[in-house]
Amino acid sequence: MNALREQLDALIAKTDLEVSDQQRSQLVGYVQLLDKWNKAYNLTSVRNPSDMLVKHILDSIVVSTHLRGEHFIDVGTGPGLPGIPLAIMNPQKQFTLLDSLGKRIRFIKQVIHELKIENVTPVQSRVEEFQPPVKFHGVLSRAFASMVDMVNWCHHLPDEKEGVFLALKGQKPDDEIALLPDWCSVIDIKALSVPQLEGERHLVILSRKG
Repeated sequence: MNALREQLDALIAKTDLEVSDQQRSQLVGYVQLLDKWNKAYNLTSVRNPSDMLVKHILDSIVVSTHLRGEHFIDVGTGPGLPGIPLAIMNPQKQFTLLDSLGKRIRFIKQVIHELKIENVTPVQSRVEEFQPPVKFHGVLSRAFASMVDMVNWCHHLPDEKEGVFLALKGQKPDDEIALLPDWCSVIDIKALSVPQLEGERHLVILSRKG
């Protein structure tokens, strides 16, 4: 526990993020649960808890300052990435975590129970079949191989006036941007700095054309 907490503290110190003691404890607790469940359920290919802090936790929470609005959905969340770390960082915002696999949703339910996370709603569904009661200010995903797939599969999820798509990508995806459908446009591309992570990371923000 202590080694992970010390590593997390050192990583956060290299960012501009403000993270409370309780949030840091929850983030470490999430990594411990992910490591424990991963042995039986194969939830992530990242096996080492130390690597999870960089590749999963920091890679998720650096997006936190770019979230505008109150209601977010993480599509293809897997074991809760980036949704769980972002929910911990933003307790005043609401997060729906969507995945089609039952074992992933069961894990997320266990996480929010054990870590007392009150702003996450896990939903087991295929994205094209999910009809939300309220549309979202932000549709997040790092699961889609292409942004074209993301906006086409998730077109029914963002709020029609304020909603945006938030795609977590590696290198700046110029080739994917060129293939986007006519109804969708790029508002902004944020270069993300993730301590100790090799390679580039970008957040691409997209919206419907007015």
